[in-house]
Amino acid sequence: MSYDENDLKRRMEGAIASLSTEFQGLRTGRASVNLLDSVMVPAYGSNMPLNQVGSVSVPDARMIAVNIWDKDVVGAADRAIRDAGLGLNPVIDGTNLRIPIPPLNEERRTELTKVAGKYAESARVAVRNIRRDGMDGLKKMEKDGEISEDDLRRMSDEVQKLTDSYIDKVDESLKAKEAEIMQV
Repeated sequence: MSYDENDLKRRMEGAIASLSTEFQGLRTGRASVNLLDSVMVPAYGSNMPLNQVGSVSVPDARMIAVNIWDKDVVGAADRAIRDAGLGLNPVIDGTNLRIPIPPLNEERRTELTKVAGKYAESARVAVRNIRRDGMDGLKKMEKDGEISEDDLRRMSDEVQKLTDSYIDKVDESLKAKEAEIMQV
């Protein structure tokens, strides 16, 4: 194991990207095509993502439209959306599903901010684990005589600054998501 600052940055960026993906799945009372990313439809002998059996679009802020390509899959897609635990009830219109997004009540909004907080904390933990890996690499390099004690201290400070900047990004993302969730 050795120290590679670019690798640390890449891994920390991955933690931020993962957090963004988790945040997209949180329902905020506003329609988003990403809301249905987790829905798996039993079709053609296996479970397939909804976006592989139909096209998903957002005609307005409170509605998601899904145009199912095969009329035999419409019922399965309807059941999959209802059973996904998103609190959505599609309306079947031929091969189209119209999914109204109900407004969130205050209790549900508070619950969603707690979930967002958990996602953010796991992202912070991931960033800190990456920092620990970098620090371990630096300590090993110093022990093996590859870098001096002064270099170890300087590079450790750089890793800490990098970590702090990514923790700040996580906090900014969380603040933005909480504001979006609480917006009526």
